[in-house]
Amino acid sequence: MEFIARTQAFLAAQPAALLWGLAGIGGLLVLGSVVAAVLTIARPKQDYRELRQRMSSWWVMIGLLAAALLLGWQATLGLFAVISFIALREFLSLAPTRREDRLIILACYLAIPVSYAFIAADIYGIYLVIIPVYAFLILPWLMAVIGQTRGYLSSVALFHWGLMTCVYNIGYAAFLMRAPPWEAPAHAAGLVFFLLVATEFNDVAQYVWGKLFGRNKIIPKVSPNKTWEGFLGGWASTAALIWFVGPLFTPLHGLGLATVAVILPVAGFAGDVTMSAIKRDIGVKDTSHLIPGHGGILDRIDSLTFTAPIYFHLLAWFALDKF
Repeated sequence: MEFIARTQAFLAAQPAALLWGLAGIGGLLVLGSVVAAVLTIARPKQDYRELRQRMSSWWVMIGLLAAALLLGWQATLGLFAVISFIALREFLSLAPTRREDRLIILACYLAIPVSYAFIAADIYGIYLVIIPVYAFLILPWLMAVIGQTRGYLSSVALFHWGLMTCVYNIGYAAFLMRAPPWEAPAHAAGLVFFLLVATEFNDVAQYVWGKLFGRNKIIPKVSPNKTWEGFLGGWASTAALIWFVGPLFTPLHGLGLATVAVILPVAGFAGDVTMSAIKRDIGVKDTSHLIPGHGGILDRIDSLTFTAPIYFHLLAWFALDKF
């Protein structure tokens, strides 16, 4: 009884919009799992193993995210730090690095606890420049000191791009949890929740619109399956979601909300296509096999690497003047 009472008190302290949002996502997962089970039984000759794997992976991912958001900024920060570590490891395992780059690789991994420490301390001014400026200076200096001149420019660009994408940009999602709780109707956790929902919804909407109506390729040399119909349909659907649901989770309204609705779906598309270009250059389909049915962490967060910093700064510009 005491456990039940504590659980009820814990949930009562959470924003209602966040609880309803998580419940809605849970309902969609239940529906998806039921559909996967019914299809497996109704069409035994068809192979729905990948669909079942995808649904199982979604349950794990949503469960971890929900727990982190409900437990607070410390848990969420820890989750995103782990995500950054795995993403960077995937990137560096695929990128053309050399044995003599070991010191530089170590410095890249050390940038993760340093960056997230400034998020924990809520020092945005230093976080803003720690990787774009100081890692940009330190990494090439280290390479010069140890005498690595072969492929110098390409290696410097590779490591810095990996840090920017996997650590710095993803860190903005965690930094949203440091927003003052009174600044948003669903508190800071609602800001993160809505960012992730809008980003993933955009990916799904573009896929569905493309499958249903896709005819004209948009970037065939990079991502042959993406079409103008999929992009525009996904953009319109996500913009509508942001416009109508955004006020429940964010302090945005009017021009600010419209700006986010217009820009965020484009940013998600850009992140997806950019990662596709990288994988095509390296010659791989997935960044790893960590998440059954999905590929790697980078495959799952490619859009988020672009949407997180843009969403953060648009919020800061239009609403979170105390951020």
